Amino acid sequence: MSELPPDHNADDQPDPLDSFDEIIAEETTRDPDLAVIEAGSRTLRTQGGPPDADIPTRPADPEVDKALREVETELATRWGETKLEPSVSRIAALMDVLGEPQRSYPSIHITGTNGKTSTARMIEALLGAFELRTGRYTSPHVQSITERISLDGAPIAPERFIETYQDIKPYVEMVDAAQEYRLSFFEVLTGMAYAAFADAPSDVAVVEVGMGGSWDATNVIDGDVAVVTPIDLDHTDRLGTTHAEIATEKAGIIKQGATVIMAQQPVDAAQVLLKKAVEVDATVAREGLEFGVVERQVAVGGQLVTLRGLGGEYPEVYLPLHGAHQAHNAAVALAAVEAFFGVGAQRADALDPDTVRKAFAAVASPGRMEVVRRSPTVVLDAAHNPAGARAAAETIGEAFQFSRLIGVVGASGDKNVRELLEAFEPVFAEVVVTQNSSHRAMDADELAGIAVEVFGEERVQVEPRLPDALEAAITLAEEEGEFSGGGVLVTGSVITVGEARLLLGRG
Repeated sequence: MSELPPDHNADDQPDPLDSFDEIIAEETTRDPDLAVIEAGSRTLRTQGGPPDADIPTRPADPEVDKALREVETELATRWGETKLEPSVSRIAALMDVLGEPQRSYPSIHITGTNGKTSTARMIEALLGAFELRTGRYTSPHVQSITERISLDGAPIAPERFIETYQDIKPYVEMVDAAQEYRLSFFEVLTGMAYAAFADAPSDVAVVEVGMGGSWDATNVIDGDVAVVTPIDLDHTDRLGTTHAEIATEKAGIIKQGATVIMAQQPVDAAQVLLKKAVEVDATVAREGLEFGVVERQVAVGGQLVTLRGLGGEYPEVYLPLHGAHQAHNAAVALAAVEAFFGVGAQRADALDPDTVRKAFAAVASPGRMEVVRRSPTVVLDAAHNPAGARAAAETIGEAFQFSRLIGVVGASGDKNVRELLEAFEPVFAEVVVTQNSSHRAMDADELAGIAVEVFGEERVQVEPRLPDALEAAITLAEEEGEFSGGGVLVTGSVITVGEARLLLGRG
């Protein structure tokens, strides 16, 4: 493992182009990547770990905090994100009365099963490094609802979030009155994001799909670049039970004449995406063919990668995120930004490599292999489906040298929990099952029943309250002594990770 991003002569290294065909062959077999809140635990000893990522806390001003809570309460009266009616008619009506704010800037639209938020953050960082004003819309949030809307690389200020809501509220009520169903929570937030980007004004919007693609509320934009991160089986009750069916929904973001940046996909999903691209005369760039990861090595706090973009090689890029999946996310993000700037089409030259390096070195992705404590080390990862769990299990073994790893798992009841647990079984010495505060959370006892079948009764502990689960896991990790190398991984849901993050003092 390298101590720091090395500073050596690239001429001494093998030419990455010579091995790119081998890299292509290796990439075709990789697993898809990751596809996501007030108390403390008395057993947490130290305040170690990296600096806080850009996760906002509650407003310090009591009046602002009160006003934000009022907005959150009003939004909570609407359909939640898991209750959907497959149509964009309501959000389209809202955009119409708002004057089509989403058409006042170009956009990069991102769909897929895992890795969307991390990829969106990387795209945002790259665009910002090239001095463009950005608006980023992602979901779900880890701790604060204001995380979902970012302007110029930072979460929207609470005051501006409140102001944006108040500005569009009369129009929301107008649409509500005219539609069979009121606008949902996600639809209102989407309208707020598009309005905020127009008001900023943003030079480009980076927009993550909430679910699917065709009928997702975000799909009232026509993305100049459509990004598809790896597709796997998730939300099968809504999107379909095969890769091809899910890809059909996600292909809905591919618009006439767009450029499609396609991560490595299952064959049947790739066929669907390519067929849609042909139908709308879109240009396609595929990971492993037109772009990809040429080389990567583990480094302190992340990894050092060489990326092949649409315009050439970008060697020695330090990425402060762990895991092969994040390297692949970086390749996708780079290709998306190159495509946005016309690299490979209007221009043949690569982006400035120093600017690219600077952007990637500043990327953070909260709740994705995030170290929040030391002694023992506590890692948070928002893996919530089998594909994400497989990537997390592989990453934890590569990036950390734990002699004994304890899992804390709180999952949603609508997920494939058995396969998620099976992915973690080889790396968890023991697992503490729990539940988060969401109404979607699987009951801890029900989760425990599945965990016992996967791990065996002697390796499973049940703690329905998350603070108790964290304390129990830390105690187990410390059993072999303070310097034994025990660790804790909190996972299973973005909500579980967000709540743990607050309990552990990060926010």
